[in-house]
Amino acid sequence: MALLTDAQIISKYGQPGNADNFTIIPLPYPMRIAWDTKVGVQKMQCHELAADNFTNVFNQLLAHYGLSKIQRLGIDLFGGCVNVRTMRGSKTRWSRHAWGIAIDLDPARNGLKVKKPLAQFSKPEYKAMIDIFYANDFISYGIEKDFDWMHLELAK
Repeated sequence: MALLTDAQIISKYGQPGNADNFTIIPLPYPMRIAWDTKVGVQKMQCHELAADNFTNVFNQLLAHYGLSKIQRLGIDLFGGCVNVRTMRGSKTRWSRHAWGIAIDLDPARNGLKVKKPLAQFSKPEYKAMIDIFYANDFISYGIEKDFDWMHLELAK
């Protein structure tokens, strides 16, 4: 699986930041805002064409790990999905978050410049999580590029 080009994303998902394309999905387990873990997240905004992919991922994560293990591993630490902005370091290229087709999880331990073996998601206990995302048409920057391990985006 390869990353989508900007042209492929626009062709399938429309213009970045188009609020008409966003929907709200309920989460099958509570998540926590990564930078303020006392704040719970029960729903998430994403692109309407990504809603089933995200829902399937979260349901499969819950079935595989169970809530207590999800929380212990920090898979419930929500770093965001929709964020209408350009890519870091670019003034012209849009972030995949501008379309609501990407999610960041546990950003503190999977930061932009953190590489394996320090990135939490590079550890063996997260292999099933990564496999679940890939089985639902997502790709991991961590797996593909060994940076930004928190970031998972649709690749179809």
